[in-house]
Amino acid sequence: MSRNVLIMGAAGRDFHVFNCMYRDNEDVNVIAFTATQIPHIEDRRYPPELAGALYPDGIPIVPEEELERYLASGDVDEVIFAYSDVSNDYIKNKRAQVEGKGVAFSTFDIEASMLSSKKPVIAITAVRTGCGKSQVSRRITDILRDLGLKTVAIRHPMPYGDLAAQSVQRFASYDDLKSHDCTIEEREEYEPHIANGVVVYAGVDYGAILAKAEEEADVIVWDGGNNDTPFYKPDLWICVADPHRPGDELGYFPGTANFRHADVILIGKVGHADPAAVELVRGNARRINPSATVLLRESPLEIPDPDAITGKRVLVIEDGPTTTHGGMPYGAGIMAATTCGVGELVDPRPYAIGEIAETYDKYPNIGDLLPAMGYGDKQIQDLETTVNAVDCDLVLVATPIDLTRLIEIDKPSMRIGYSLKPVDGQLAELVSETVRSGGHVAA
Repeated sequence: MSRNVLIMGAAGRDFHVFNCMYRDNEDVNVIAFTATQIPHIEDRRYPPELAGALYPDGIPIVPEEELERYLASGDVDEVIFAYSDVSNDYIKNKRAQVEGKGVAFSTFDIEASMLSSKKPVIAITAVRTGCGKSQVSRRITDILRDLGLKTVAIRHPMPYGDLAAQSVQRFASYDDLKSHDCTIEEREEYEPHIANGVVVYAGVDYGAILAKAEEEADVIVWDGGNNDTPFYKPDLWICVADPHRPGDELGYFPGTANFRHADVILIGKVGHADPAAVELVRGNARRINPSATVLLRESPLEIPDPDAITGKRVLVIEDGPTTTHGGMPYGAGIMAATTCGVGELVDPRPYAIGEIAETYDKYPNIGDLLPAMGYGDKQIQDLETTVNAVDCDLVLVATPIDLTRLIEIDKPSMRIGYSLKPVDGQLAELVSETVRSGGHVAA
């Protein structure tokens, strides 16, 4: 008899686990996915086109709040936890909830959900959301370009719309972003690669995505999301750690697995961090993953006009996921404002409306900043209305994209950025050795 499995997810990793391990497995009957973290991703179905022949009606996707109802039904034999950037205590609480009903509980199988590629794979992962993976990914693609190699970036899934239509997505231009009706969160990950001349793949079916990417790539760069583990078996595994959150590399799932198994642990943002915190992270790396190469790198701020910030009343817009479930109380925008002697960081919460106000209710520890939330047209509109309602002199936009492509800002604004500062050739040599050998390189 098949066992009934429920997969807990957030519209990405959960689908990949299903595709890798359960889609054609007659010993398992996946009765539902639960969904959390991202708004508007529940109350739909994983479509039969993706679910396979065993699921002619697809699979329901329900809010995680319905987990208790499923457990009480007696129809669930096992719950698989398959999303990321949650604390170990959070996992313990979910385990207790499930096992308290006499149901087996496990986290997803990291190794079994890694697909193999015919091409070299360089994976960029992290210990938490907001560590700076994107700048590292861009640096890696620059190194590969200098080596004369065609790179394709495969990005962690963000399929928040029509799942069947989003099965395999290719992004090579800004028009592609429009045609796929990308959210702000998707644009923040895809647009910097496109601007850098790199093709991006994403979607739902990462086996099919890999097959397409391999047709045009010399090297695959896995650009991870949150602190998730790679979907592809890496030949070079890089984990980015954050000295602004020392200790999180040991306390969050599944980022600790990245920290433990990576060939390279890159501690970024060291120019803005407490040296004692940097040493704490480096010491944890030596203890937990002694064979890894540990690199320290600065992430210089890019501030076009520092004098325009000095003494002003400023609204700071930061990356959404970093400041919500990533738990970061500040980002590049706040650092730029304080570095330049801002007069006042204007609290946007009194001006927030609709789904932006709901975001503050859900994440009450967000500081005096506005998270650039935009998981749908309504949320984007609420973001625009909130920005323009704030009484301030200047808006600092510290998202990875040009936000004015999506919203109108009716007051002076400035984009703040940052990038990985190359210090020496060590990272470039590790990348070069990986692609020369075409196989795994011990760092």
